[in-house]
This record gives sequence, structure tokens and C-alpha cells, in this order.
Amino acid sequence: MRVWVDLTNSPHVLVMRPLIERMRADGHEVEVTARDFAQTLQLCARFGMAHTAIGRHRGEKRASKAVGLISRSAALTRWARGRDFDVAMGHGSNDVSVAAALLRVPSATAFDYEFARVQHNVNCRLAGAVVVPDAIPPERLEPYGAKGKIRPYAGLKEEYYLSDFEPDPAILAELGFDAAGPIAVVRTPPEVSLYHRFENPLFKEVLELLRGKQTVVLPRTPAQREELARLGGFVVPERAIDAQSLIAYADLVVSAGGTMNREAVALGTPVYTTFEGRLGAVDAKLLAEGRLRKLERASELVLEKRAATGEDRVRRDPAELVKLLVSAVH
Repeated sequence: MRVWVDLTNSPHVLVMRPLIERMRADGHEVEVTARDFAQTLQLCARFGMAHTAIGRHRGEKRASKAVGLISRSAALTRWARGRDFDVAMGHGSNDVSVAAALLRVPSATAFDYEFARVQHNVNCRLAGAVVVPDAIPPERLEPYGAKGKIRPYAGLKEEYYLSDFEPDPAILAELGFDAAGPIAVVRTPPEVSLYHRFENPLFKEVLELLRGKQTVVLPRTPAQREELARLGGFVVPERAIDAQSLIAYADLVVSAGGTMNREAVALGTPVYTTFEGRLGAVDAKLLAEGRLRKLERASELVLEKRAATGEDRVRRDPAELVKLLVSAVH
């Protein structure tokens, strides 16, 4: 089978890497396209993932996103025409869903946050398979056109793509950290996401609390990186790093996004969310279980060494996700 995988954001590289490896091990031919946004291309290079770079992010405004969808989908269509793909797939990539539909190639989409309405109204209507965590009630997806297409999976996507992961202590030396001291990891809010339109003063308080300590701040955009550089008092990597090893060795993670929070949960690291958008079913379940905590005040944070046992890790077979994604061709 000839498979096309499209990557539009940094976390998608992590999600799809083991799936691509599994598909190739099963004898499928896999080609990858990637959008120039955040650290997507850097992570492709870091993992040695051969890819064709096509398009870039056009900005956070709705009109700019529409222009980006049209222009990149057209570019993907031109690239893919004549390549005879049997199935196309992505994790939340509208572009590949549109391009595949134009080429009449069966497609599958995956995501784990159900309230990105604009995105899902495109993906779910065009895709033949909608692969999501079983925590998301089907009735939340059916208005997007997903009825009859939903392929649920157990647990978190992070438990699948981190199943073969073991942390590398070299990351601590790379960042100049003392392993004997407490370490914090902070991820900036996803300012360019349509579903996250809120100013977050709490996040600024978190930065003030952790400034000067062993703290890594991972920005999403060049503008965020420049602002953090002006503030000072943090390690702000210039390029993509081994963030999963960093999270595994960290004593505290604070993030306004979703993927890093769930990576911390999967790796057994204490994690707080500062997300102010509408809470999705996956995070609601993690909060109810006490595996994720909602940060109300920066003063709640305590940065201290923890006992890292790794006993709470759940590892799931990526082959299960592959099976659900390729079901789009049946």
C-alpha cells in the first residue's frame, strides 16, 4: 500500500513517527509532507524523517488560515497528483484532507480535542475514518459529519507514540542543568490557535515564579522566543530538543497546550494545565482521575525534586492506531 502522511505541527511529528515506522516495517511505502511551522521541520530532521517541505503557516486570523488552507491544499494536490497513493492521513491536517478529496484518495484524520470546530468541520466531512480517543463522546463529533466514521482507541495517543521511549540523560548536560536540583518545563500558550483566544495573566505569574530557577521555556513562535529573551532568567532552546527526555526528568511541567501535558501524564511527571479554552473530554477525564491538575494560582506550584519511578507508565501498541487509520480504504 502507498501511504501519504502530512505533518502540519510539531506534535504531529512525534505522533506519526512510530506509526510510519510500523507501516514501513509491514511493507507499506510511506511518503511524508510537512509544513514549515513551529519546530515541525526541525523535528523531522532530528528524527531523520525524510519529507518534502510544502507550505507554511499563514497566521492566526481566520482569513489568514483560510488562505493557508487553500494555498497549501493546492500545493499538496499538485505534489501528490500521479503518485498513486492508496490512503492519505494526518493528525488534524485539514490540508491533506482537502487535497486527498480533490484527488479522490481515501483519507483518515486523527485528533484528540473535539472543540476545534472549524478544523473538524473540514476533516470529518472529507475523511473516511476519524480516529479519536474513546473518551470523546461520539455525539460531539457527529455534527461535524463524523457519523459512521468514528474509530475510537483506548487511552492517550501519547501512550502509543511513547511506547518505545526511554529518556536520555544527555538532555540535562545539553541544557547545563544539575540533575540533583529540581527542573521545571514550561510550554507557552498556543496563541495562533483559533480555539484559544484568551489573554492569560496566570501564565505570566508562572514565569515570574520560575525565573532564575532550572526552568526551560519552550516557545511556539519566533515572537514568543523574542519576548522570553527580553525577560531573561530561563533556558529557551534555539532549536528542537529532546523534549520527551526533558519531561521525563523534570519535576514539574506547566503548559497551556494539550500534547505536552499528556506527555507528562504518560511519563509520570507532575503536570499543571493553564488552558483557558473549552475543556475537551480527554483532559476532563485526566483531571477527574487526578493525573492532570488545573492551575488556579501560580502560588500553588512547588518546584522540588520528586521520586521518579516510571511505574505509572502505560505503553500501548502503535499498530492499533495504524489499523484504525488505514481502515479509511475499506
